[in-house]
Formats: sequence, structure tokens, C-alpha cells
Amino acid sequence: MASLEDLAPGLAKSRLNHLQRLMRTWAPLADISFADLLLYVPTGSGADNGADNGPMGFAIAGQIRPTTARSMHRSNLVGAVYPPEQRPLVDAAYREGRIIDGGRIGHAGQPRIRTLVVPVNCHGEVIAVVAREFDPDTQRDPGELEMSYFKLFRRLAAMIAEGEYPFPVDDIETEESPRVSDGLMVLDASGRVQIISPNAASALHRIGLHSDVEGRRLVEVGLEQRAIRAAFASRLPQTEEIQHGDRGTVVLRCLPLLGKGEVTGALVLMRDISELRRRDRLLMSKDATIAEIHHRVKNNLQTVSSLLRLQGRRAVAAEARDAIEESARRIRAIAVVHEILSRDASGDVPFVEIVRSLVRMVEEGLTGPDRPVVFKVAGDAGELAADVATPLAVVLNECLQNVMDHAYPESPGGQVQIELDNDGEQVRVRVTDDGVGLPPGFDVDSADGLGTAIVRNLVSTDLRGSIAMSSGEGDLLRPGTVVDVAIPLLGAGPRHTTRPR
Repeated sequence: MASLEDLAPGLAKSRLNHLQRLMRTWAPLADISFADLLLYVPTGSGADNGADNGPMGFAIAGQIRPTTARSMHRSNLVGAVYPPEQRPLVDAAYREGRIIDGGRIGHAGQPRIRTLVVPVNCHGEVIAVVAREFDPDTQRDPGELEMSYFKLFRRLAAMIAEGEYPFPVDDIETEESPRVSDGLMVLDASGRVQIISPNAASALHRIGLHSDVEGRRLVEVGLEQRAIRAAFASRLPQTEEIQHGDRGTVVLRCLPLLGKGEVTGALVLMRDISELRRRDRLLMSKDATIAEIHHRVKNNLQTVSSLLRLQGRRAVAAEARDAIEESARRIRAIAVVHEILSRDASGDVPFVEIVRSLVRMVEEGLTGPDRPVVFKVAGDAGELAADVATPLAVVLNECLQNVMDHAYPESPGGQVQIELDNDGEQVRVRVTDDGVGLPPGFDVDSADGLGTAIVRNLVSTDLRGSIAMSSGEGDLLRPGTVVDVAIPLLGAGPRHTTRPR
């Protein structure tokens, strides 16, 4: 679909920004007019700066459908270009700079519709035209509230024609921003409520305000109106979230209505978000509970690790002490994952943080002046689900332990490179050292060492990945070892939701 820049290449940047702000904030206009809105921009010769020969045509650069009525157009019209004679009202509004209510017109393939065209003024020049289009034959006769809405639309249309709408600052709507269907009020120049929709009245009732607000200021019925005062003072839109005691929460979006530079009233959109905020508080409570659980698990694992180390110191046989110390390190590797989860209970952890923690643990416990092994971490494996990060942390811990136990039997030390990668299909962890390499005839699938068995089982069973060990490409005396672990992003269980960062 063509962009605004493509359809109106001659417009200056400031004018493009003006039209983009209009399209970002014109949803309330479509809703209160109960009609489709189309944005026409001039194209061809004379399109820029209003040249006398006029544009060669008009392109539809924007389209929005109302949520309060049936749409007139089933198809997307953005990108369609029409000559001026096919859109005479649009051409007249563009040339003359005035709002025209032109009765019925016909579109190819569409029934005859009623249209109202509004020139879009930017810094004193007409740069586009907004057309309101609907078929009155398909809509019921408007009631008093609908007529009030349409009068409100005419006020906003006049602001567009005078260059006072859209406002000079972005008023970005969010998922929680109120819409016309959520609740609407119209205030006069003194801030008193002239019109209030049934949904707005219901929203006030749900938060405990049962007084009749029509003809009164909101503060008189017990509702704060800082956003309204700020909108009147600054002549800019303001949004405020108001919590009315413990009864509920509403969000107000106040759009000042301007006429010849003066504030003549305001359009206030209101939405009751009490249930949303209740759910947010519930989620925050659950997140805090989950984080506390991870924190306690981490503390318990560290306690078990400390008890094992104390037990190891009392062991007489060196082999028993080493076995207990290795078990303690494995438990600490699992505790590292829960430590990170205790800070973020989302269920996913940045694996590079786990790697750095494991490296620090090895450096503090197994290296020293007499064993100057240097570890380097490169790349990023992204965020991994906890049930993936935990076994992978144990695998990496075993690999680093094997390096310290076997890579440098006689040499004082060396360098170990840990490379992480996530290509969107699999996570790879490669550990490369410059030690003595693998013993002759070594086969990872048949090796019976405890550490190798743990790594092999975790990778193949828990992670459903693959592991390869080979001698590196160093010199003959120190060829080094390369351990390459590959974990598929899919297929390791229902929670294997690994993703790149």
C-alpha cells in the first residue's frame, strides 16, 4: 500500500507531519460523525503551494471507518487517484478553502452517498481535504444525541479548516485510550457539562458518582479535573488517569475545542478501566510471588551447596572431596538461573547473564595466580525459557569444569573462548580452549565419565539437541578442544520459547 510520502511527494516535511498527526488522531472524528473519513491529497502539477493551474488529481492517502456506525466502504481505498472532475466537491474545498456540504455524490461501484468536505489548513494554506461520507438511506433517523455529536463534528471540522486541528503536539492513542463509544462529554467554555452520553454516565456510576452532572463541573460532583484545567490552559489535549478512592479508575482524554484561537469548550472522552487496573494489580502480585519463589529456591540451593562443601571438607578421601565439590558447583549453576529469575519473573532469562555468572564462579573458585586461565564471552544467545536455561547452564558448567580439570595438566594456564549464537532456528554454545586437546580415540557418545554423561544426557534428552567434541586447530603440542552444543528453538517441549534478543 502506498505511503503518504509516495502519494504526495511534493509536500514539505512540516505538511506531511501535519497530515500524519491528523490521521493518528482522527478516530474520534469518525465516531462522532457516524461516517467514513477519507483524506484526499493533491497530486500532479500545481499540487504544491496551490498553483493556479491546480492539481491534476486527488489521491486518497488515508481512510478510517467509524466504530459507531456501519462503514460505507468495504474495500480499502487508499492509493486510489481521481481527476478533479470526478471529485468536484473535493476540488472546490481545496481551491476555495471552505467547508462544503454537497449533498449526494456517486462513486464507481458504490451507492449514491452524502458527503461533507473539509479543507485541511496548515499554516494558512490548504494542503489536503477530509471528506465525510455516508449513506443516509442505510441509517436510522438521528436522535437528539446523534445530532449533538454531529454538531460537535462540525466544530472540529471548523478547527481543521482553520488550522487548529490536529494539535501541534502528538496526542498518541494507546490501547487504553478512551473511544467515543466508551463515553463522551462536551463541556462549555466555563468547563460545565453540556452533553453526557449514556456510557459516560454509566462509567461515573460504576465508580460511585451518581449525581447528575449535566450543567455542573466535574469537580462539583467529586471527580478531579486536572486534565481539563490543563487542556483549557494550554489549548492542547491532555490525558489523565483518575482513581476514585477504592471504587474504581477512569481515564479522561480532554480535547480542547478552539474557535479563532480561543477555547470554546472541550470534548472529553472517558473510559472505566477499573477492571484493567484490577487485573494489572493481580498480575503484579503474581509476578512478585513468582519472583519470591525463585529467590527462595536460589537461597535453598545455595544452602544445599554450602552444606555439601562443609561435608566435603570432612571427607578423608580426595576422590570423595572432589565428587562433593563437583556436586556443589552443579547446584550453584542451577542457583544462578533462579537468581536471575528472581529479578524478572517473566519466565525468560537472558542467557548471556547466566554465562557471565558461571564464568565468574569458575574464575573465583578454580583460577588463580598459579592457574591464569582467561575466559572470554562473545555473542548472545537471546532469552531462553527457564526450563531450557537451567539444563543448558549445567551443561556449560560441566564444559568449563572439564577445561579446568583436563585442558592444562602441565601448563600453568591458557585462554577459553565461549561463543553464543541465536540464528532464529537454533541456539549454539561453543566452548574453545587452547589446551592439550582430547585423548586419542575419544568419542563423546561412548565416554563414561560422569561429567560427559551428564552433558550428553541433558543435551539429548532435556534439550533435544546435539553435542560435538573435537580437537581444535592449534599446534601439535596444544591443539585445544572445541565443544559445540546446538539446541533447536522448537521441539524441546511446550515451553521452549527461545527467542533472539
